[in-house]
Amino acid sequence: MDAADAAFDLPALPPRQNLREKVGTELRAALITGRLRPGVIYSAPKLASTFGVSPTPVREAMLDLAKEGLVEAVRNKGFRVVDIDERELDECTALRRLIEPATVAAITRTAGKEDLEALRPVAELIVTAATKADLTGYIDADHRFHSALLALSGNRRLVSVVAELRYRSRLYGVPALAAADRLVPSAHEHIELLDLMLDGDAAGAEALMHRHLDHVRTIWAAAPGD
Repeated sequence: MDAADAAFDLPALPPRQNLREKVGTELRAALITGRLRPGVIYSAPKLASTFGVSPTPVREAMLDLAKEGLVEAVRNKGFRVVDIDERELDECTALRRLIEPATVAAITRTAGKEDLEALRPVAELIVTAATKADLTGYIDADHRFHSALLALSGNRRLVSVVAELRYRSRLYGVPALAAADRLVPSAHEHIELLDLMLDGDAAGAEALMHRHLDHVRTIWAAAPGD
């Protein structure tokens, strides 16, 4: 589908500093919630017009998304949203299962309670967003929570790798959770995880991460074909 034929529904953004990051957050949320559709080419100028900003921060944000494997540049046209199939979902989930539960268990044993408790406001934001069915807010807060939590491992490469896996495996996932009435329970798992970690229950925290990945993969499995 050509860029000229692509329909999209994105919010206008007020002028502010760090537009690249703000535009990136909105574009990422639009990808995950399905407002930007796989196979469609979107031009930076048209997206910029929708946002009410110049094309430069949109183009820069799109290049960031390309590095994450969410879009691909199409010369002289714009950026095509990539699709993800069942095999890639399984591969991403398998890698996440190898990395995240064990890392969370290790962090439980080493992180200071004040560092973990500092994550509670963000975990509560996730719950608030889920309760309001604010998918963009949910995605943003969820990303901030998990990035900050994994950063406590001290391994920057791990944080980067997991972030990419999460984005790749989450295309269409949040709406599927909402449709299955699992968004709020999934949000509350962040609070539960923090409480387990603060109690020093490494095994419990690791088990919760495995359970979370299991039910999320099951719910999201049908989403790409919907």
